[in-house]
Amino acid sequence: MKILENVIANRSLSFIEASSGKSVPVGTLYRSLGLNPVEKGLIFLYNDNQLSSIEVLLNFYGTAHAIAILGQKLHPDFKERLEAEYRPKYIFDPSREELQGYSSREFSETIKIFVREDYKPEVSIHPDIKILLSTSGTTGVPKLVKLSDESLYKNAVSILQYMPILESDVVPLNVPINFVYGFSIFTTNCMRAGKIVCTDKDIMQKAFWDEMEEYGYSTLGGVPYLYENLNRIGFFRKGSKSLRYMTHTGGVINGELRKTIFNYCHEFEKQFFAQYGQTEAGGRMAYLSTDGLLEEETSIGSPVHGASFEIDPETDELLFFHESICGGYANTLHDLATYEQPKVLRTGDTARRGQNGLYYITGRIKRIMKLFGIRLNLDEVEFILKNELEGNTFVCLNSNDKKIIVLYDNNEIDPQIITETIKNKLRINPQYVRTEHIETFPLSQNGKINYPLLQNLQHENI
Repeated sequence: MKILENVIANRSLSFIEASSGKSVPVGTLYRSLGLNPVEKGLIFLYNDNQLSSIEVLLNFYGTAHAIAILGQKLHPDFKERLEAEYRPKYIFDPSREELQGYSSREFSETIKIFVREDYKPEVSIHPDIKILLSTSGTTGVPKLVKLSDESLYKNAVSILQYMPILESDVVPLNVPINFVYGFSIFTTNCMRAGKIVCTDKDIMQKAFWDEMEEYGYSTLGGVPYLYENLNRIGFFRKGSKSLRYMTHTGGVINGELRKTIFNYCHEFEKQFFAQYGQTEAGGRMAYLSTDGLLEEETSIGSPVHGASFEIDPETDELLFFHESICGGYANTLHDLATYEQPKVLRTGDTARRGQNGLYYITGRIKRIMKLFGIRLNLDEVEFILKNELEGNTFVCLNSNDKKIIVLYDNNEIDPQIITETIKNKLRINPQYVRTEHIETFPLSQNGKINYPLLQNLQHENI
């Protein structure tokens, strides 16, 4: 239990419940539920980033159990499918008062967990499986990534080689820990920072900024869409006394916004870490420090400490080598009986390596379309539009390899400018480009733009 050992060893660590101001030292929170440390089963932890979720996580992490960390706001049908397939012994879900086939048991004054009444172990869960996380692309299929304590620890240690975490830091859990980025923020800061603030507030809510003022947050984390929104509300025009650094993952940031963030960091003496990662590697795989934001093109930087990249010469796919790679996927309960960790992770991203040694993502293998025989990278089209049109948000979709669909949410943009930009930069006739204004982009639970939903909606409209 290397992760937990390092968390417990951080004696300055305490957890604060943002809603009440209650502060609890890590030593008090851990082993508060009286669990059997050698019992090996499965718990579904429906997380809301509140103190109770963290308490359950730490206590079960200290046992032999495997922990599936899921979002508390998951659709009830999705929860039902997952629970019917995996039949966990324990379920922690404060959003439900009762659960068929389970009895409610109070483990402490504040923690109530559902226990399966007729539980019988059906599968011997592999001892290396510690955490199960849903892939960010999961929509209707219960596909879980199998991660070990060792792989998560190796990733955390690699991140701590460059992340400037201090014992005095106050860190908000504004990114849900049921996503690998949030879980990585949680583990690395638990190992080194001083205070973790448990909050379910979103950065775009006023209540979050009230909490930031009250507790003095040292860092912020988010995906590109979040930083695009922060730019719109003027966040980068003034400094923040407590804020020392920001982190990002989940896609590249357009050139105009990179310059804005760089100038903000330079003027107010902040740091910014652009990062690249996937659930299958336990969190973060590459990083780019503040100075790298001025690169002519968008780079994911260099691999984390102890890792390496290679590019498949036939497909240009980016390959990742590190001890943090997962032990495979689980689609059924019986998949939990195995744990097979490959030496290489095929990322599904196409990339190139620059002369400066930095790596550049050029697109997703599945985001390639052929427009009348011309191979077109939709991610590249988005990058061009964002860079040319003042950092606005655009989403490009494929209309049966016949047209590019461009969605935008700024009603001040002239759609003709969009088609002209694509024509001038890519030599594509405007008749093969369809533009559409959208009030707001739907987001997945991890804060990223929900591409599958948008693509499905477009298919329905064809």
